Amino acid sequence: MGRRSCFRRTNPSHAPVSSAPSRCEQVLAGFGNSLVDAICTESADLTTANPSTTPPDDAIATLPRFAFTPQMDRASIAPDPPNRTPIAAPVPGVQIHARIAEDPQGQARVLIRLPDNWNGRLVVAGASGTRSEFNGDFVWSDYVVQKGYAYVSQNKGTLNFRASNATDSTACRLDPSSTTFIRFYVNDPGMPFTRWGTFMAEAARLGRTGAHIHYGKEAQYVYAVGTSNGGYQVRSAVESYPELFDGGVDWEGTFVDPAMPNLLSTLPPAILNFPDYVASGFNPSSTAAKNILAAGYPPDVRGTQGGRVISLWELHYLRFWELTMCQWQKRLDPAYNTYGAGLGNYVYVSRLSVSNVAKHLADFRTTGRIRRPLITVAGTMDVLLPIDDHARAYARHVATAASESNDKETPAYRLYEVQNGSHIETFKLTFPQLELIQPHAQQAFALLVNAVEHQAELPPSQCILRGGTIEKNPAQPGHCTNLLAP
Repeated sequence: MGRRSCFRRTNPSHAPVSSAPSRCEQVLAGFGNSLVDAICTESADLTTANPSTTPPDDAIATLPRFAFTPQMDRASIAPDPPNRTPIAAPVPGVQIHARIAEDPQGQARVLIRLPDNWNGRLVVAGASGTRSEFNGDFVWSDYVVQKGYAYVSQNKGTLNFRASNATDSTACRLDPSSTTFIRFYVNDPGMPFTRWGTFMAEAARLGRTGAHIHYGKEAQYVYAVGTSNGGYQVRSAVESYPELFDGGVDWEGTFVDPAMPNLLSTLPPAILNFPDYVASGFNPSSTAAKNILAAGYPPDVRGTQGGRVISLWELHYLRFWELTMCQWQKRLDPAYNTYGAGLGNYVYVSRLSVSNVAKHLADFRTTGRIRRPLITVAGTMDVLLPIDDHARAYARHVATAASESNDKETPAYRLYEVQNGSHIETFKLTFPQLELIQPHAQQAFALLVNAVEHQAELPPSQCILRGGTIEKNPAQPGHCTNLLAP
């Protein structure tokens, strides 16, 4: 399988065994007590072309089903297989995955990949959703390890979820009509969302340590990358930990702020109005459709499949809107009657005077006061994190913070909008009008590196037209004129 565990050594010839420690033994010894239950492997290939690189789902026998789902996680943010990062050749090196010892909850995990052809640099990846440290294997790890970057990823200090039932006050149903309930580990006691930034920073420290132990020298540059909630982690990294990072690429990061818009203010109108939109025959001129658009969502995309109407909004209603709203409400405003009052009837401004929801959001908000260069890449057809309520909202915060700064210069910030880009890359299979974001996020990374290391000027913020790339002289600078283009 292309791997050799550092803990298993054989000597069939009965020749004298060298007393020199293996590379895995050396690097694990260097970490001391920082890692727990560490598995270190000498790998012939650190890319996903090697099936042993990413463990099977439920591979940790001590955890319940769905708590640790690396195979499912790496596919959750990646395009369909023909459009994934191409792999040119094997990348030999050392791979470590382990628990982070200092986590009192015992859930924080880290993944470290140290390629033999190291270029002296480190990439630290955030985690989308409640995904594991393997969530970026297709979109980020395969891309950077082939270029010689050391790679470290983490799970925001949380496992994924486990089965539950309707009597569990912290459980969420799988979809609006489901009788199946799950409990997210992130909603357990002692698991505030403030941990997300903490473990991004800790992953950077562990990655720096691993590189120094393994290669004998410090990483010259460290870059943050991440998607969705992982994009939030990137923003937090360049705002709060400039001593650890040199820059970041935020792919559709979640915007967090106690002032509207935020997830708790934008999701309820979509949840509330969607059933009426279906009852209208998916009429884009219906009051329900207009209410969803007024909440900041892009237009629906419809088609037919098997003789029935299929809808981009419907896919999000069934899979994401209510489940995401439940997860955040249970954590940030637990006194609200989730299914009795109804998540579609949640009114954020009405909750401000009867709960601590604003304080809980403020505890892990992003301010826009970036202290390292940052690029945001976001799709205009993001139906989970609408672009004006998330990517553009954060860009407005960055602009405000820059105007209020007393410094003569502030770090570069760019927003690259992908015309027709969606939050879920695989939805392009169902709706060919959508565009992939991955190639633009990877191009943005290359541009960031060139700016940080060679002082190259970043191309201006722009709309990346369909079929196009990030351009020095864009045809459409600034925001995309339309969220959906033909």
